[in-house]
Amino acid sequence: MKLDKHKQAKNICVIGLGYVGLPLALCFAKSYNTIGYDNNPKRVGELNNFIDSNNDTNENDFKNARFFKATHTPEDVIGDIYVVTLPTPIKSDNRPDLSYLKAASKFIAEKLKKGDIVIYESTVYPGVTEDICLPILERISNLHVNIDFGLGYSPERVNPGEKTRHISQIKKVTSGSNREWANKIDQLYASIIDAGTFQATSIKVAEASKVIENTQRDLNIALINQLSQLFSLLDIDTYDVLEAAGTKWNFLPFKPGLVGGHCIGVDPYYLCHKAESVGYVPDIILAGRRLNESMPTFIASESIKLMLTNDISPHHAKVLILGATFKENCNDVRNSKVFNIVKELKAYSCEVSLYDPLVRAEHIDSRYVFINAIEENQYDIIILAVPHDEFIDNWHYYKKGLKKNAVVYDLKGSLNSQDVNHRL
Repeated sequence: MKLDKHKQAKNICVIGLGYVGLPLALCFAKSYNTIGYDNNPKRVGELNNFIDSNNDTNENDFKNARFFKATHTPEDVIGDIYVVTLPTPIKSDNRPDLSYLKAASKFIAEKLKKGDIVIYESTVYPGVTEDICLPILERISNLHVNIDFGLGYSPERVNPGEKTRHISQIKKVTSGSNREWANKIDQLYASIIDAGTFQATSIKVAEASKVIENTQRDLNIALINQLSQLFSLLDIDTYDVLEAAGTKWNFLPFKPGLVGGHCIGVDPYYLCHKAESVGYVPDIILAGRRLNESMPTFIASESIKLMLTNDISPHHAKVLILGATFKENCNDVRNSKVFNIVKELKAYSCEVSLYDPLVRAEHIDSRYVFINAIEENQYDIIILAVPHDEFIDNWHYYKKGLKKNAVVYDLKGSLNSQDVNHRL
């Protein structure tokens, strides 16, 4: 099977085949020779057999990606365009951990040749691509940006668990180290993104645009979470308030809840780190982070109050938490704040069990009780923490686990109000 001459000249290497890298690689591979590199041999073997344990892609996605191959062998990674889609976590002190990007930059630099393009998609603070990654590329390759190779940044916009909006249907922000390379990078993405592209004026602008997307969402959720805490004191149902306020056309439809995962709960710290490095204290962003980080403690406290109100002793009370992932309809447990709720409830001597049909037991820390079936008439309180469709569609089954006079705490307002005792 032959590619047209224009596309045949481009050999793309995607570094990292997780929630971001795999969909992108498969999208590229519909038209371009694409090597996907991941250092996990098990995952590579699964992907080459059309199996995605993240459940974000299906067999048809692989079959449509005619020119895709996954590898864990560094020697196989040789191309003209390198795209980095590795995670950018935070350290225990909430400082950026750029070790993955630095390692990838070194890996690519050892292969870089004249005419190549290096594009970063990982979420970072403004300046990382040019101030941290570029010096590594130049020093090890002995090549110079804009003279020998091009550099770009195009922030990922993947939404894990999203089944209705494919990567090609999400507008892509692009940027490059000068106008010539920026145009080439924009044309590359325009050839695979049906929704079109937006060429930012600089790499730093593109970096900033991504990190504020998640920061804005974090702050909006923090506001609603704070209102939820206030309304609890006032004995007002938050969702009744949101429903009423939502009748105005420009009211933003945010809901209270946990903020975890590897994006919204992490990216604001990257922006804060950069702000503080130039002597600016981002008070509002930090306040939003503190508020959202406090929600597991608040939820545990509300759960205890609910039990006491219903004459249930928290001491050795049986608690069932439905959902362990960081968001609904997704099997990713990274930085899930559900585990923080477990820790808080255990401090009250509650006996807490976790159940999540989307998660494999081996992905759950052995410190937590993770069950594979619901027992009838066993639980003093059920906390619907993550509203997977499975829970909502089959609530008649899950509520059988409740003891008589037990309570239901719905964190996302996903159930019918008559089926719950309290909503966050």
